[in-house]
Amino acid sequence: MTDLSGQRALVTGGASGIGAACASAFAAAGAHVIVADLNGDAANELAGKLGGEAWQVDLSDTRALADLTLDVDILVNNAGVQHVSPIEDFDPERFSFILRLMLESPFLLIRAALPKMYERGHGRIINISSAHGLRASAFKSAYVAAKHGLEGLSKVTALEGGPHGVTSNCINPSYVRTPLVEKQIADQARIHGIPESDVVEKVMLAEIAIKRLVEPGEVGDLALWLAGGTAGMVTGASYTMDGGWTAR
Repeated sequence: MTDLSGQRALVTGGASGIGAACASAFAAAGAHVIVADLNGDAANELAGKLGGEAWQVDLSDTRALADLTLDVDILVNNAGVQHVSPIEDFDPERFSFILRLMLESPFLLIRAALPKMYERGHGRIINISSAHGLRASAFKSAYVAAKHGLEGLSKVTALEGGPHGVTSNCINPSYVRTPLVEKQIADQARIHGIPESDVVEKVMLAEIAIKRLVEPGEVGDLALWLAGGTAGMVTGASYTMDGGWTAR
């Protein structure tokens, strides 16, 4: 089993969904987990259960992160939102918000964490990307752009961090059974002109060979392995967990 005893792990968007699954997996392996989330009550509740700490933070406020310093061994960039709209109707401020939250803030958190990681000669950066980091879907311009950017950021981090014992990788799931996915169903139904009851089968699972949603715990298990000692030669990679979507 992966042993993370004595290590500090920061998970953004850590109070629910994939983030909570990662935080729980790390805590079970002995790490001290920092649950970072906009929802302070939810972050405090989960951190209390895991024996960790909570950090209520608005990661879209990138100016507030510019001078941040972090002393962590593991950083999971997971926080994100979705917005479904044709480009011609896509609100420019919403587009900017999504890029701040899902691309600029990971850059700033990585920037804040690397000095201490370099000092120790060890660190793990895990970026929760998406199949949409490797493929595009219509009506998700901001999300797809942010995830494609995160892929590039992760690879640059891998190249710079490698000589210092720091790895950087992406996890690329298809649709995961989380509140983020559930909130898309109404918008997807409206955009595609189909009943909400058909969205999962006809939109979310249409390109997938294994016809089910990914479970958060499956992503957490992969993140745990990437955080551990046996993944020391894994860096600059994008690990698909998409039921075959990107095999097409």
